[in-house]
Amino acid sequence: MPGSAFAVGSIVSARDREWVVLPSEDAELVRLRPLTGSEQESCSIYLPLEPTALSEATFPPPDPRRAGDFIAGRLVRDAARLGLRSTAAPFRCVGRLSVRPRPYQFVPLIMALRQDPVRMLIADDVGVGKTIEGALVASELLERGDAQRMAVLCPPHLCEQWQRELNEKFHLDAKIVRTSTIARLERELPRRDLSIYQHYRCLVISIDYVKGQSHRYQLLTHCPDLVIVDEAHTCARPPGDRGGDQQQRHELVEELSRSANRHLVLLTATPHSGIEESFRSLLGLLRPEFERLDMETMPERDRERLARHFVQRRRADVARWMGADTPFPERVSTDVAYPLSLEYRELFQGVLDYTRERVQDATSGGSRQRVQFWAAVSLIRCVMSSPAAAFRALSNREGSLADDGEVDEEQRRREILDPVTEEGTIDAVPEAALAQGASDLSDRQKRALRGLRQQAEGLLSGKGDLKVAWVVTAIQDLLGQGNRPIIYCRFIPTAHYVAEQLRQRLKGQYQDLQVVSITGEMDDEQRETRVRELAEAPHRVLVATDCLSEGVNLQSHFDAVIHYDLPWNPNRLEQREGRVDRYGQSAKRVQVMLFVGVDNPIDGAVLNVLIRKARSIRDSLGITVPVPEEAQSVMEAVVQSLFLSHHWTKSTQLGFDYAPHVGFHENMERSAERERVSRTRFAQHAIKPEEVARELEAVDSVLGDPTSVQAFTLGAAERVALNHTRQKHCHLIDASSLVAEGLGPDWKRPRRVTFGDHLQEGVEVVGRSHPLVSALSRRVLSAAFQPLGDQHFSRCGASRTDAVCTRTVLLLLRLRYRLTARRGTDQFAEEILASGFRRDNGRLVWFPPGAEEADGLLESAHVTGSLSPQERERQVADALGLLADPNAKGQLLSLVQARATEMEEAHARLRRYTGGGKLTVTAYDPDLLGLYVFLPGSAR
Repeated sequence: MPGSAFAVGSIVSARDREWVVLPSEDAELVRLRPLTGSEQESCSIYLPLEPTALSEATFPPPDPRRAGDFIAGRLVRDAARLGLRSTAAPFRCVGRLSVRPRPYQFVPLIMALRQDPVRMLIADDVGVGKTIEGALVASELLERGDAQRMAVLCPPHLCEQWQRELNEKFHLDAKIVRTSTIARLERELPRRDLSIYQHYRCLVISIDYVKGQSHRYQLLTHCPDLVIVDEAHTCARPPGDRGGDQQQRHELVEELSRSANRHLVLLTATPHSGIEESFRSLLGLLRPEFERLDMETMPERDRERLARHFVQRRRADVARWMGADTPFPERVSTDVAYPLSLEYRELFQGVLDYTRERVQDATSGGSRQRVQFWAAVSLIRCVMSSPAAAFRALSNREGSLADDGEVDEEQRRREILDPVTEEGTIDAVPEAALAQGASDLSDRQKRALRGLRQQAEGLLSGKGDLKVAWVVTAIQDLLGQGNRPIIYCRFIPTAHYVAEQLRQRLKGQYQDLQVVSITGEMDDEQRETRVRELAEAPHRVLVATDCLSEGVNLQSHFDAVIHYDLPWNPNRLEQREGRVDRYGQSAKRVQVMLFVGVDNPIDGAVLNVLIRKARSIRDSLGITVPVPEEAQSVMEAVVQSLFLSHHWTKSTQLGFDYAPHVGFHENMERSAERERVSRTRFAQHAIKPEEVARELEAVDSVLGDPTSVQAFTLGAAERVALNHTRQKHCHLIDASSLVAEGLGPDWKRPRRVTFGDHLQEGVEVVGRSHPLVSALSRRVLSAAFQPLGDQHFSRCGASRTDAVCTRTVLLLLRLRYRLTARRGTDQFAEEILASGFRRDNGRLVWFPPGAEEADGLLESAHVTGSLSPQERERQVADALGLLADPNAKGQLLSLVQARATEMEEAHARLRRYTGGGKLTVTAYDPDLLGLYVFLPGSAR
């Protein structure tokens, strides 16, 4: 047993309290956790200032005068076990998790532990849980001491989501770094010479804030040794000589990857955008030589090397893995073909005639003709989106007389053709394109535009808009079925218009209906606040632009998607639907509706050329194929043919065809085959379920499984007199009296909770690190260790039971360990172990090694007879006397040493899967948390 009083894991006394010594990076700074408290109460003592503050201490034994029954032993054991954070399990981080990862989510972790440094590309399908997988890797590296600090680089709209996930699920206190927070973070630094990237242990950084030259240098100089890059496809090198934001992101991440010791985890559901050069640049961030690999012709040796760093799985690969079912919802898609009213059709035909004239103008050539083309496409898209977008576009076009300048082809494509690119979404009416196209209007054309604008203005009331009328009907049906829909629109004016139309038309049917529009006009915090407030409404509809189509998790509050405007890129369609069609969705089915204009020739072309082919591939292969790069060229050609054609009728719309789509479909099929092969190669079938199963069983034995969490929570709630009601598939718990124990103020009202995988809206899943469990654990342990307190939570007790035939003593032990890793750093670990003995022919017979028999007795025994307070005290005192015997002490030390050896073997077993050096486990004398005497029979 270690002898140093200040060694990691030892017990010391300071300031009239006992503490456990925790690991510290500074030899002069001793980190302490209360002996019976939580890590939230931890503190540090600076030895040069308080050299005599610490002294060696021991764990106090139970007081026989406070003896109760052995039922208290279950609560004390579970409170201590569920309160463990520095666990002795092979996966060290799981003690801190509030979420219970699915078994398949441990596969990237096992892969990561085989590397030094870690270089991983996690490219699992949308909704599989890449955030959990990446954070799990980071949490384990931090817990082991293989990483000291971490940073998440992500798009700005995902910063709050990452901060919340790390805090609530991984107990990592993350600070957000962006323009609005940097000044406050710098003010809170303890010294002026420190960088925020040096001081804070966990950061979530807006990559758009830090990518520029003015901010990049400080990050590169002081960057944490562990970096996660979310939406990593936005950091791929753009093709050709394109610059801009994506190039800056790529340069930043590439520079970060050059550090030989930095851990780098890349997360994306779309690693391959259809551009081979960009995909290989992502692989090059893992190892420079990977950028030279050809995915189709690489030899098996190179494929095996890449497979150590790359995991890519479909939902079908993980829906059932290691005997555990993951309940992904079923997606049910419906196409709704809506007609135009006579008034709206006249507006569309007028705009089409006008734009054809402009595009076909023989006097225009070169750059000027391109300007007119983009202006025409912009106007057509706005007019077919909504009267509000049409009115805005027509007003801009008439009133803006901008200089021609040079047409920015890339900017126009981004504004109009819906590429899912590195630059994020644009939901504003494309005013630049419209203004450029309006710079040389004749008086006749200006009069024509004013007439068209008046027509659009006349439709703003919605009376002549059959599209919005059909959507209102669809929303009525969905709300009637209990659904919670999201309506996605292309433009900001459309989103506001649709939301207002829904409010007006449905206000008499649902008194509690809330309809909210969220667009790119709002900042990230405003969007998050609106979603959170809307989620409180029993009947709710969210109308959003594509500012909410990337990366945001909405499955907890919504379960249906309506595409009000058809996106011109199937990837955008998948992004929208993936916000709700993902793990964690409580609905078994996700309803999807795609609105297609019967009178809109472009909608028909998009549907036939792009979307139906992408859907066919998804249905047959179970994968989403990135649209090839030439999709934009195909869309341009489709639209160009519309403007150059002199004849178009409604009857030709849905059959609208364009010859190049045949070759384009062939390219999509080749892309699909490439994706299928990639997922087959990199689904990581080499990692067998049994490799994970044994370690997860070890985790449950140390920390408790969901059944243990439920038993403790409900048992403790009963003993602390919380109001509790069993409901179908959930429990209603009033924990308002525990707010003082650390629960937030929102617990002042009853909450619905569950302990398993039966997900329901408004029902929280309670895991071992959930705030309710933590608060109950603190209440139980606090009461158990009070000098005078409630016997319901006593550390000792004696009762009669039919579960034993002879007097049996059960011991609750806390075992503390110092773990010394290959790098010589010490870590702290602990576990709760039940053991005990019975007397046979005058000698003590101890339970066999392992806690199964002792735990089984504690779980199954029922009190059949109580004892007087004097008899309970005598029985406990007698048992404590037996433990004072040298033979009993030797038995306990042997038990502890055997458990330390088992732990070393468990870590060695995991290292056989993952690699790495030896871990040495040093055990301390056990802490006697509780002692309970079982006497046979019933009271007479």
